[in-house]
Order: sequence, then C-alpha cells, then structure tokens
Amino acid sequence: MHKLGRGHRDKVQQFMAITGTSEKVALQALKASDWHLEGAFDIFYSQPQVKSIPDSRHLEELYNRYKDPYVDMILADGISLLCNDLQVDPGDIVMLVVSWHMKAATMCEFSKQEFIGGLQSLGVDSLEKFRERMQFMRSELKDEQKFREIYNFAFGWAKEKGQKSLALDTAIGMWQLLFAEKQWPLVDHWCQFLQARHNKAIPRDTWSQLLEFARTVDSTLSNYDAEGAWPYLIDEFVEYLIENGIVQKSS
Repeated sequence: MHKLGRGHRDKVQQFMAITGTSEKVALQALKASDWHLEGAFDIFYSQPQVKSIPDSRHLEELYNRYKDPYVDMILADGISLLCNDLQVDPGDIVMLVVSWHMKAATMCEFSKQEFIGGLQSLGVDSLEKFRERMQFMRSELKDEQKFREIYNFAFGWAKEKGQKSLALDTAIGMWQLLFAEKQWPLVDHWCQFLQARHNKAIPRDTWSQLLEFARTVDSTLSNYDAEGAWPYLIDEFVEYLIENGIVQKSS
C-alpha cells in the first residue's frame, strides 16, 4: 500500500474498516470502481463470495438482544431498541432498506430467520458493522433498479396481513417517504387527490404503475398519453390536475 497516494491509502483503510475485508480485496474493489468508495461498496456487496463471514454466535446474541420476551420474533419494542442502537429514527427510510435486505414479510417485525439471514447477506455480525453499513444502504436508494425493488417490496411489507390492498393512509405515508427520496413534484397533489376523490385502499397494480408514471411522465404532463395503459386511478388523477388548474391541458 506504500506505493499509493495518501488519498487512495485513506480510501483503502476506510473500505477495510467498514467491510472488515483484506487489503487485497479492498484494492480490487476500489480499482474496479475507479476509486469511488460508493461504487466499490456496490461491487463488494454484490459479490457474496468476498464478504467476511459473520460469526453465528454474534448473530444469535444480536437477535436475542432485540427478541420479544414472549414470542420468538423481534417486534415493535425490539425494533425501537435496534433503531436506538443504530442511532436512526424508526421512521427513517433507511429502516425500509434494512427490512428489504431482511426480506421482512411485515412492517414492525422480524422473524429470527429474516433477521439473521439479512445480517448474513450484509456481512454484519456486530452493532458497529451494522452502523457502518447504514451509509451503504442509504446509497442503494440512489440506484434506479434497487429503488424500484425497494419501492415494490414496500407494498407487501406495509399492508395488513391477509389483505390484498394497502390501506390508503398507509399508502400515502409510504409514498411521502419514498418520493421524498425520489423527488416527484406531484406527490402532494397525488395524496390530496386520493383523499378527496378515492378514499379507498390501494391495489398493487396502482402502486407499481405509479412509480412508472412518476418516472416517465414529466410534471407538466406534456408527454402523458391518454391512450396509454395506465390504471383508471392515474387517468382520473390527470383529469383532477387539469380541472384544478395545477397543470395545463396539452393541445
């Protein structure tokens, strides 16, 4: 490492500290990403074979710290303690990314398999490593494909058990959280429209198509195709925007 400049040396040391990996692996990942730390993390975490293997005893200890005293799961109190230990707010979107990594079936709970499996996939077996990994998980929201996966995961994660649709209040809360990250200018109008005109649960099709609409149709609707295969609710939203003078009808 003595042949490297100071800036590169610092990045190697930082990469090794966060990932717990060897200097050789750190150099490979950083060189492959043209010395961009976030890119190097992406490369490292997309190749499970190069991750440090978490200690199963430490994983058990972590699980037992947060496990409910009466049920073999981590429930709301345990997640609140976890957030406190990670120094993040329970409403922080990074906790949605954590749940995505754990493939959690339901909001505010982790089964033992979900919790331990998620930490193993992240290469985490201590709170210190978990805290260090938070920056990487935040960066995943900036990746278009990962954001889409997290967005679609959120529907099943946030809905009530046994329900096919997502309660409107929950859907609105999730959209405000997700689109604060993705910056869709019409999100507040969409939520107001739903409360004024819809007031029903949101089906999965509308949930998934809205991201496509937000991604592909500009906020002035200049490229909106009324003949396109949008769910009726999105077509009604467009009419609402025009009726209320929020956008001008394109000629």
